[in-house]
Amino acid sequence: MQRIIFTNARGQSVELKSSAPFLLQSVDGLGDVDADTQTQKSPFQDGSTYIDSVLQERAISLEIVIIASDKPTLLQQRQYLASVFNPKLGQGILRYENGEVVREIEAVPDGVPVFPSGRENRGPFFQKALANLLCPNPYWKSTEITEEPTFEPLFQFPFEGVFEIGVQRDNRIIVNDGDAPTPVFIEFYGPAVNPKITNKTTGEFIKVNQTLQEGEVMKIDTTPGKKSVYFVQPDGTERNVFNWIDLESTFFQLVVGENEIEYSADSDIQGAIVNIRYNKLYNAV
Repeated sequence: MQRIIFTNARGQSVELKSSAPFLLQSVDGLGDVDADTQTQKSPFQDGSTYIDSVLQERAISLEIVIIASDKPTLLQQRQYLASVFNPKLGQGILRYENGEVVREIEAVPDGVPVFPSGRENRGPFFQKALANLLCPNPYWKSTEITEEPTFEPLFQFPFEGVFEIGVQRDNRIIVNDGDAPTPVFIEFYGPAVNPKITNKTTGEFIKVNQTLQEGEVMKIDTTPGKKSVYFVQPDGTERNVFNWIDLESTFFQLVVGENEIEYSADSDIQGAIVNIRYNKLYNAV
């Protein structure tokens, strides 16, 4: 059974399913997205040289039937639907469920819902409606995945031997079996001097030339358009350390396939813990 929940930027939600008050009659745009194929051509070249393919925005159309027990309730539900799908509020979240998968996508209403007239479209206890949405980012997101740290003691007490500086704290494999590279949200718990996160699969890394104190958390977001690096103190105070990022750093994403992620620092990170969260991206549901 299909179920769609749209939540706007104001927090209002409407649930579309196979029963009243908002019956989901049909949905289009779950998979079909056009792509622009980028090529280049040299003089006297037969054909062309392929460069890349770029997906266009996703368009989703929802056919809805509002069902009510009386006319005042019908009018109230109609007004509420128009309020939820208000394009002036900007992007909301469209959640799709079908019993097998759960996917989400950012979407903005492409106009106020249409309420067609005619006896076949409206009556004393029902009203058909059409809501069109535009998804600037065409990818469907999985529910958020959290990679918990793998804890293995580096040594036991009493300890005898040379104390190693720059000890590697965590190294793990993350498999992205989605359809596209995906950004990550990283939490690095102090203490650590010049903490560094490396995607050894691509050779990219993010390093901050600052000391992360015990009790502090470094939060990194590699989402395009939302890239940020903050140190968060125990009382919740945030300190923007974007200007302290190593110049060779890259806000990397998880490529499709295996990603070997390593966490390290320029000092002992015996007490450090690192969490990483991400969503897998899909072309269709």
